[in-house]
Amino acid sequence: MTQCIRIAMWSGPRNLSTAMMRSFGARADTVCTDEPFYAAYLETTGLDHPMRNEILDRHLLNPKRIAHDMAYKACSKPIFYQKHMTHHMISSFPRDWMSKVRNAFLIRHPARVLASYSKKAEAVSLSDIGFVQQGDLFEYVWEMNGAPPVVVDSDDVLRKPKATLKKLCKRLDIPFTEDMLSWSEGPKPEDGAWAPHWYDGVNASTGFGSPPGELPAVSPAHSGILEAARPIYDYLAEHKI
Repeated sequence: MTQCIRIAMWSGPRNLSTAMMRSFGARADTVCTDEPFYAAYLETTGLDHPMRNEILDRHLLNPKRIAHDMAYKACSKPIFYQKHMTHHMISSFPRDWMSKVRNAFLIRHPARVLASYSKKAEAVSLSDIGFVQQGDLFEYVWEMNGAPPVVVDSDDVLRKPKATLKKLCKRLDIPFTEDMLSWSEGPKPEDGAWAPHWYDGVNASTGFGSPPGELPAVSPAHSGILEAARPIYDYLAEHKI
């Protein structure tokens, strides 16, 4: 089967992105892929991330091959859901394939992102959390399609998962299914090689978490990152469903 609906969900890290992949993966009509450009990103940049060697060994390294697969690879189910990290899409990687998929953007307040990311990484930079790249890709898709792409806020998903997912599915022109509201505990076959480091929380879950509370305090060391990321988040939030 080659004809399918291809959905590219663009997120930064710690944005509820894996839970959203679990949600789509719970659908009987959907197959998922997990951060397909991650290994190529590490190979090209030379960055030393947790489990780097395992990632490079297990995943494709050629960005042109990956881009072709995202746009044209045969689908085993009617929907092909692609979980993408915005910061993996560096300038030397092809973007023309994005015209072949339905692009959507998953956003989260940078204070929440920084609080979550800093628990998993010793250091964090503005580039690491993907806000600048997310804004850039948003503008790219808008110019390409002549209309702003779909934006969904992770806080809205947590507050009203069913209502928000129904809106998201409507904008993506796919039917909503109740299966999206829960999933089985544990790792999934589509999980990337990095899952043991990052996915402990989502692997213990069977659905979206509790509604978000007040914004967490950001450490002084991260205040500059918050100041730079906040206007991009606010801009994208103007277009959320």
